[in-house]
Amino acid sequence: MVLFVSGRTDIVAFYSEWFMKRYKEGFVDVRNPFNPKLVSRINFDNVDLILFCTKNPLPIIKHLKEIDKPILFHVTLTAYKEDIEPNVKSKAKIIEGIKEISRILGKENIVVRYDPIFFSSKYTVLYHKKAFERLCSLLDGYVERIIVSFMSEYKNVKQNQRTLNYHKVTTDEYEEIGLSFSNIAKEHNMSVQTCCSENDLVEYGFIKGECLSHAEAFRLTNKTFKTWKSRKCGCVELVDIGNYNSCSHFCKYCYANYDEKKVQSNIRKHDINSSLLVGHLEDDDVIKERH
Repeated sequence: MVLFVSGRTDIVAFYSEWFMKRYKEGFVDVRNPFNPKLVSRINFDNVDLILFCTKNPLPIIKHLKEIDKPILFHVTLTAYKEDIEPNVKSKAKIIEGIKEISRILGKENIVVRYDPIFFSSKYTVLYHKKAFERLCSLLDGYVERIIVSFMSEYKNVKQNQRTLNYHKVTTDEYEEIGLSFSNIAKEHNMSVQTCCSENDLVEYGFIKGECLSHAEAFRLTNKTFKTWKSRKCGCVELVDIGNYNSCSHFCKYCYANYDEKKVQSNIRKHDINSSLLVGHLEDDDVIKERH
């Protein structure tokens, strides 16, 4: 099993102490987002690999040596300001955190995600090219792979349309980003790719790949895994232990946060001593162990 921590919320940034408590106690419970009374119990003895996905890896770094499982990190790092990412930590500190993880785990086990990309009068193609160049120059020697994606019109994106002020990506913009990002990455000994994108930019020098490929999962675990059927990307199946509407970053483009009142409510329900990220087990919950 590959544990995803997490695509539904930023557990690393805001709930690292809870995660480590669950890890030491040996199991974690996860409510089914579509059937809340159904709870999956995940025993860490059944976990082969942990994929951490975060905008702020700093809180978990001190715990990495306590985890006796293979670890892969995806750290999302973009150049948006507080108008788009109101509660994201200092990007300079995140860069230093990425370097530290690279030193601990090896540069082959940390991936930077420059995503999602959108264009507006403020965040232009030129803006992204300059930001990507700076990112790659700062991480040269610490990171081998960067994943990019383009913003999709999720519910939260539509709700924040006035703030984002985005426009539909043009063919010329795809080409300019594709060519420039490919060349910049190569200059800094990195590869760049998309995942789950209709436009994979391979014609401009991007490599074709997945966020977590079967080959990479095998490299880390010496095991084979099923393909993630719920997504059309070819990635290895991931088991997400997060909870939607529970991330305090409040990024305006986020797909996992779409109700700020619910976010605040869920944050108040978090208990570090609970086996669930949000709330507690109830008498009528149906608990099934996931293998």
